Amino acid sequence: MNITRIPSLRTAEQFRQHIAKLGIDLQVEDSIITGDASPLAGKLQWNGRIIGNRWCVHPMEGWDGTTTGGVTESMLRRWQRFGESGAKIIFGGEAMAVRPDGRANPNQLIIIEQNKKDIAKLREALIHSHPGKTDDLVIGFQLTHSGRFCKPNDKKRFESRVAYRHPILDKKFGITSDAQVFTDDELKRLIEDYGRAAKIAADVGADFVDVKHCHGYLLHELLSAHTRPGPFGGSLENRTRMLREIVALIRSIAPKLGIAVRVSIFDIVPYKPGPDSTGVPEDFSHCLPYRYGFGVNQQNPVEYDLTEPVAFLKILESLGITMVNISAGSPYYNPHIQRPAAYPPSDGYQPPEDPLVGCARQINVVKELKARFPKMLLIGTAYTYFQEYLPQVAQYYLRHNHVDSIGLGRVVLSYPRICADAVERGTTERKLICRTFSDCTTAPRNGLPSGCYPLDEYYKKMPEAETLKAIKNPKTT
Repeated sequence: MNITRIPSLRTAEQFRQHIAKLGIDLQVEDSIITGDASPLAGKLQWNGRIIGNRWCVHPMEGWDGTTTGGVTESMLRRWQRFGESGAKIIFGGEAMAVRPDGRANPNQLIIIEQNKKDIAKLREALIHSHPGKTDDLVIGFQLTHSGRFCKPNDKKRFESRVAYRHPILDKKFGITSDAQVFTDDELKRLIEDYGRAAKIAADVGADFVDVKHCHGYLLHELLSAHTRPGPFGGSLENRTRMLREIVALIRSIAPKLGIAVRVSIFDIVPYKPGPDSTGVPEDFSHCLPYRYGFGVNQQNPVEYDLTEPVAFLKILESLGITMVNISAGSPYYNPHIQRPAAYPPSDGYQPPEDPLVGCARQINVVKELKARFPKMLLIGTAYTYFQEYLPQVAQYYLRHNHVDSIGLGRVVLSYPRICADAVERGTTERKLICRTFSDCTTAPRNGLPSGCYPLDEYYKKMPEAETLKAIKNPKTT
């Protein structure tokens, strides 16, 4: 696919014309609004708190902790940059495994008692680097078990535990035995791990925890456990039992701790590289109706269906969970759905659509859900790819109440202050803007720390930068 690069579109009008050629519903304002008049500078209310602005930092795990799940210099620096962003919602910081065998890599942060002091230092570093006052800043910790994507001991060896057997993903991730499926008793014990982790979060001053339900990790996979027998599978009530029991336990252990959820609100069938390396759907003809995804059209699983996602948000409302971070898909099996980018990671595929199409898909789903759930605080995703036009796109959707807060992901690695600069100065630094080169994904896929190697001087100087170049360009080494 011949993708028009965003930097080649020199004005908002050119950007708008390109959107029109793609035939998608995506809006952009003509200029960046500064000061208190900026929609990005607006305030929010949540859980009895005032939130000081309308942008948010998504959780970003760096593959750079100690092997015991503790904190390192590079991790501390990343949290400082989260603070420097000026964002008033820090949604998770990074994925924190609730127990050692639930890690996605051997260097993932583990939120257990022995790491409690280290984790407290992360929060303190973020607060100290945050500009201005902090009483309108809310910080959450993301609690997770990686499920199908567990690699707790070796960067190259999956030690997967799954919610159910999947006819496509099992082969891709080495699931060969029913013994790898969590038993009901094991899930009940895991609920206790979430409770212990939440107590640690409360003890070190977190304002909330994110009970992670996105990107194919365990609790997201449970949402699609249609074929699982017993109390954690089948009906939507059963598929959300784990969530409901975790929430009840957290409320009994840490009643003042807020609870939020980041969720992949829809999924589609896994993709793979086609003959020309462009992504194509895996063959799903043998598993129709497709009962192996959440928010997916079971008759045509390359399309989403919001029927169950709407029911899920109603369940969250009933639980008193009113802040929800909306994502989609998984970086492991359909990254063009989850994180639209012009350049794929080393183990990915060329995008089968212009990345703006994927951005518009997520943004318009959030718009639809916000109309249905006006009292919920919904955080949107897929804004990084707008690059120079991120502030102008964000302004439109905030101004029209189609989203409550703009979530920033990998752009924060290269340019933490992109929204702060837009509001304060009316301009952004072109040389710092993320161009979605995907080095931050290619690096961890190959066992290296995740960071912005092209644009961040800290990562440019690392010896791993040369290793990454060799991985990406093997013919030149």
